[in-house]
Amino acid sequence: MRTLVIGSGFVGSALASGITRAGGEAVLASRSRPRGDSPLWTALDVTDPDACARVVAGSRCDTIVLVHGPSDVTWCQRHPAQARRGHETAARHVAQAAGGRRIVLISTDNVFDGVRQWPDEHTEPHPANAYGRAKLAAEQVLRRHANVVVLRVSLIYGWDAADSPKWLNFFASCAHRLRAGETVTAPTDQWTTPVMVDDVTAVTTALLAASSPPPLLHLGGPERISRADWAAVIAESLGAPTELIVPEPRAAGRYADRPANSCLSSTVLGTHPSTRAIRVRGVREGTNLLVAKGVRT
Repeated sequence: MRTLVIGSGFVGSALASGITRAGGEAVLASRSRPRGDSPLWTALDVTDPDACARVVAGSRCDTIVLVHGPSDVTWCQRHPAQARRGHETAARHVAQAAGGRRIVLISTDNVFDGVRQWPDEHTEPHPANAYGRAKLAAEQVLRRHANVVVLRVSLIYGWDAADSPKWLNFFASCAHRLRAGETVTAPTDQWTTPVMVDDVTAVTTALLAASSPPPLLHLGGPERISRADWAAVIAESLGAPTELIVPEPRAAGRYADRPANSCLSSTVLGTHPSTRAIRVRGVREGTNLLVAKGVRT
């Protein structure tokens, strides 16, 4: 099976590499070439419907994963119309070009406002920020088409380059700073259910291959943890001084406009035939694995 992964940031590149390691074929498509080593790559401007059609056909893909679109919550909040247009346009053009191929959209916990601690697949979306509204718009476009899976994922983490945008991958940002002896300031009252990118790859791959996948699936880690507590776990695993972790409330004002509870739960993941055998690791196990391997993608 050959998969076209549209979007070559941290998540897209990691998914393409993971699909390749698992024995599949992956082609990355994005406006600019990704950093470092990567699977096959092709240029794509998703705002051009003809370009989307050419790349989908030329890649000879069987399935598509859509990760494209601005994911910096602060940027989206400052440019809400552009953020929505970016996600919505990509979804529309990819759906038009797919020709019946399976599409998995990587969506977000930010489609919820954070009032409920454990929103599941039956919880009505109610985004409180521009990023969540943009992703929900993409979901709504794609769910009008057949053979589409919306995979809402909580905070994804793994190794990333030291010069990557801060806070987009909390684990890597913390780990690089702590290794450099720098302090890490993190909120005590912003809660997440983090998911290691390898587990996201496993679930995505299963959904691509399933004969009858669920149309909507939540993927959150088994633990609800504050960013400050998670930073302490990362410091402990690295052997860094815990004094480098500076906990503070979100009211300090230095944090993106994320919901207080960026968490997900699922009534589908552990019961659906395509995903019930996949074990999603907790943050301590995932952090220890990443630190032990020293993997950088």
